[in-house]
Amino acid sequence: MQIQEYIENANLQIPQNRIQYEEPMKNHTSFKVGGPAEVYIKIQNEEELQSIQKFANEKKIPITILGNGSNVLVTDKGIRGIVLQINIKKEIVEDLQNGKKRVILGAGNKMAEVAHSLCKQSITGFEELAGIPGTVGGAVKMNAGAYGKEIKDIIKQVRVLDETGKIETWEKDKLQFEYRNSVFSSNKAIILEAEFILDTASQNEIKEKMDEYMQMRKQKQPMEYPSAGSTFKRGNTYITAKLIDEAGLKGYQIGGAQVSEKHAGFVINKDNATAKDIQELIEFIKKTVYEKCGEKIELEVEIIGE
Repeated sequence: MQIQEYIENANLQIPQNRIQYEEPMKNHTSFKVGGPAEVYIKIQNEEELQSIQKFANEKKIPITILGNGSNVLVTDKGIRGIVLQINIKKEIVEDLQNGKKRVILGAGNKMAEVAHSLCKQSITGFEELAGIPGTVGGAVKMNAGAYGKEIKDIIKQVRVLDETGKIETWEKDKLQFEYRNSVFSSNKAIILEAEFILDTASQNEIKEKMDEYMQMRKQKQPMEYPSAGSTFKRGNTYITAKLIDEAGLKGYQIGGAQVSEKHAGFVINKDNATAKDIQELIEFIKKTVYEKCGEKIELEVEIIGE
């Protein structure tokens, strides 16, 4: 029996019009590349997620979790099994006794939208993260950061659906945050929501900071082309983009994929690139930097698919 038949015969808590088959992933990733997902489902609430997880576990169908598709490269062959795009949204703000604010956000809330919403409420702490194109869930998973601020600096705890179908609350010390990494890189638990402890400040002050960071992004990053953000991780003793630049790779192109001329740390989809073009360029950059600079640079973008 095919996966489509399984799903159509199952009593899932999900409307059929939100279940797509052989859905091109280039429509759902910021790189604008990627083959089809065998099944693609947009998840709006926890009940739907539990329902599909139980079904997938019973049928032994692999699940791939997607947020805003902004830090991934999906291969041209696509993804077997079920891709779940987590669109669980929530924003609860509570006053704490010490003048701080407890902010609870759904995994599907977009970072930029959160930053603007909190600004209107005079809540500070998300300004540096406003330009991150992903969702809260994706940002927590990779401990996203910018301009000296990381998720780990403001988070208190997360609610997760573990791989057995149990909903649990995990405190910060269980999340194993490192640079662009967390427990979720190796654990199959799915992030449902995250709780942050934030401060208050004047709206003008917050907005000025956000505008300043956004201006810096526009000046330095190739935002006019599809990409997955910064392609490689920062090194402990070096700036990766600087090494790529020194290796003479700025503007280097394979197929439709190019090392950005604006910022060497970004691989961009310059001209209808395939995932293969991007992967080949990534490997060429790693090899060249190692040969010329003696450093093994590490990928920040997650490659998923066959």
